[in-house]
Amino acid sequence: MIKVFIGWDSRETVAYEVCKFSILRRTDPTQVSIKPIIQDELRVLGLYTRPADLNASTEFSLTRFLTPALAGYEGYAIFVDCDFLFLADIREIFQSIDPSKAVTVVQHDYKPTESTKMDGCIQHQYHRKNWSSLMVFQCHHPAVRRLTLDVVNNATPAYLHRLEWVDDADIGSLDIGWNYLEGWYPTGYNKLKAIHYTLGGPWFENKKDCDFAQFWLDEKEAMNREN
Repeated sequence: MIKVFIGWDSRETVAYEVCKFSILRRTDPTQVSIKPIIQDELRVLGLYTRPADLNASTEFSLTRFLTPALAGYEGYAIFVDCDFLFLADIREIFQSIDPSKAVTVVQHDYKPTESTKMDGCIQHQYHRKNWSSLMVFQCHHPAVRRLTLDVVNNATPAYLHRLEWVDDADIGSLDIGWNYLEGWYPTGYNKLKAIHYTLGGPWFENKKDCDFAQFWLDEKEAMNREN
């Protein structure tokens, strides 16, 4: 069973639902478990105790790093932002995984020029930006097991997002097709596996004409037909 955790944000509930649907539509639903990472629920459970961060662009900005703990530090666990649209069976991602690596990501060289994103959130610049938007954790790895509740609740955001909790040699690499940044990469790539609407997708009024908007709108329509 593949364990997938999707970041959930109260402003982007439809994005979460479409992301989840896009996975289940292309993957045997008996072979994948999908759960939302909801900050309020984690606070009630005592798993997330950091002060509220008014500068965070999403409610799951740091809760994403609880993924290994939520998976019981067992097997593989995938974290993905809610603003993804999957175009392939998510099980295919394991064809590119080196089991010796602690975490595997798309290693972007992403340096956006925009000062805002999504619905007006500040666009923060930092090393390894967007690497943590899709992470495949090897939960048995010692580096991942060091990602404890205490670390997630007390380490700096930079330490977490820059993957400073793991040695560089233990970070695996995925093809950009698994985390294809809309608005950054050109539209003609022929190995698309998952589109990431990192600047905001067509569920926002001001992003209805973004690249790949019709892909997402068609997926939402398919989801509505099935519900």
